[in-house]
Amino acid sequence: MSNAAASSTAPDLTREQVVTWRNAVFVIFSLSGLGLASWVARIPSVRDSLHASTELMGIVAFGLAAGSIVGLVFSSHVLVRFGPARTIGGAVVVSAAGLTLAGLASTLFTTPVLAIVGLALFGAGTGMCDVAMNVEGAANERALGRTVMPLFHAAFSVGTVAGALLGGLAEKAHLAIAVHLGIIASVMVVAVALAVRKLPPHPDAVTPEVSDDGSTAGWRSRLLIWKNPRILLIGLIVLGMAFAEGSATDWLALAMVDGHHVGNATGSFVFGIFVAAMTIGRVAGVRLLDRFGRVLVLRSSAVLAAAGLLIVIFVPSAAVAAIGVVLWGLGASLGFPVGMSAAADDPKNAAASVSVVATIGYFAFLVGPPSIGFLGQHVGLLHALLLVLVLVGLAGLTAGASRKPETGAAPTS
Repeated sequence: MSNAAASSTAPDLTREQVVTWRNAVFVIFSLSGLGLASWVARIPSVRDSLHASTELMGIVAFGLAAGSIVGLVFSSHVLVRFGPARTIGGAVVVSAAGLTLAGLASTLFTTPVLAIVGLALFGAGTGMCDVAMNVEGAANERALGRTVMPLFHAAFSVGTVAGALLGGLAEKAHLAIAVHLGIIASVMVVAVALAVRKLPPHPDAVTPEVSDDGSTAGWRSRLLIWKNPRILLIGLIVLGMAFAEGSATDWLALAMVDGHHVGNATGSFVFGIFVAAMTIGRVAGVRLLDRFGRVLVLRSSAVLAAAGLLIVIFVPSAAVAAIGVVLWGLGASLGFPVGMSAAADDPKNAAASVSVVATIGYFAFLVGPPSIGFLGQHVGLLHALLLVLVLVGLAGLTAGASRKPETGAAPTS
């Protein structure tokens, strides 16, 4: 089915329908953040329950990253086959099942093997949902005619704030990990079932590379996006910023506990400060992007993130380190949403391009947990975060690739 065919058969949407669509996308982004942060907030307790070393926790986190890569790699193909609504709904159900299994493995069975399996399922669903919801968000952004992608990612951050706060409260109440994560998983399944009913058909639902006879030419054409230099450079931007975001997700709570000697609950709440800063950065980023453009905003973001990391790593005061966490969160806030918008500048190849960029970005989540865990075992978690600093610098250097193409000069594959 061609893009022209999809465009001609897609129904015209009223303003009210576009806004309803937007609100449904907000819900989907927030659910993704809620699930992820709910797991992250319980990591210190999971470590204690599993009696795991820092290095072993890196391997456990690797299960989440590896599953995410699998979901990302197959996401564009699944989107073409099943469409956005069914892809998103199915992906969230898989995520919820994996989250439940990870909670049970940490509470009842206390074995890292089952926790890794659960996190792999959780990651696969999360990765596939990530691409699908970003394609959906980019299409809605074009329908609205204004920048909203950072706000979608702000909704993700709102979900992470809620997850972090609920996780901190669960820690305070000594609520079993399995009970806590089981409740969150149930909320995710019910909410996504309601949200996907509001997603309308639209031209981006099917990519143009699919041949009319359904042959494998569609697969080959989508894989050719990996040869697009601009898409690869955008992927490097997202890689660096995803590493900045993901390292906080995986290690900030433990780094505060081990490096700044705070309690487990305080470590969870400091992670909440990070995601709150991410949320503020994404809401404020809409106007900044419209006024100053992607390139300047991304370079400034890299400077902020680097400054925050240096404070967290080298300033011994936990209170001052919290200020560094705010700068770190603000600096890391816009890399992923801007990268997704830039990848989707060419609507014809939006699904495949977003899949490529997201896969490169999620490589940070694949190699990040074990590499920081390995370094942290030998030099301490705080000094291991210097690796993040290097990749943030790389994101700043390649920020020019995010510049919007001239009208009529859409990127090609």
